[in-house]
Amino acid sequence: MNPFSPYRIKSFKHDGHLHRMWMKNWRIPDPLLIPEHRDESMIVLINSQTPIRERDGKEWTSKIPSVTFFIPGQWFNVVSLLEDQGVRYYCNIASPPYVNGGVITYIDYDLDVIRTPDGYTQVVDQEEYELHKQNYHYSDVVERKVKRGLEAVLGRLKRGDTPFRNEQVLAYYEMWKNDGPEG
Repeated sequence: MNPFSPYRIKSFKHDGHLHRMWMKNWRIPDPLLIPEHRDESMIVLINSQTPIRERDGKEWTSKIPSVTFFIPGQWFNVVSLLEDQGVRYYCNIASPPYVNGGVITYIDYDLDVIRTPDGYTQVVDQEEYELHKQNYHYSDVVERKVKRGLEAVLGRLKRGDTPFRNEQVLAYYEMWKNDGPEG
């Protein structure tokens, strides 16, 4: 029996328009989460070959399996991409997740942190953040929360804190492959 629940992930921009949608994801049930993830009430989703719809309606299919982590109250989320060279972490600086039924939504604030499999870390899309900060009139509160989200991600990466542990990411993916809807 498949213990995983289907979910859709919707990313919006600050003005409310849809940014991107991941159509087919599978949530790992809380009892199967690693204790430290359960302690933070993490929402962990797996996808492979998922259709992705862009704001303009164009659709494409992700070729790279991923394990995504949402942490309630945190201004970031983490997408762990299982590439041939190893795990690449793509961290969106974003509002905390909002869950309604089988849909998770968040507001994407453009800034991203990428860690490659060899450990190189960089902050990207700073120009896009500055442009949208002006266009969407981010409040001081939003700017502070975005800054704290960026600092939190960089701190976790530097310390090697969860969810930045390859063995955990790979264990979730293997569990899903063996026991999930695709297994």
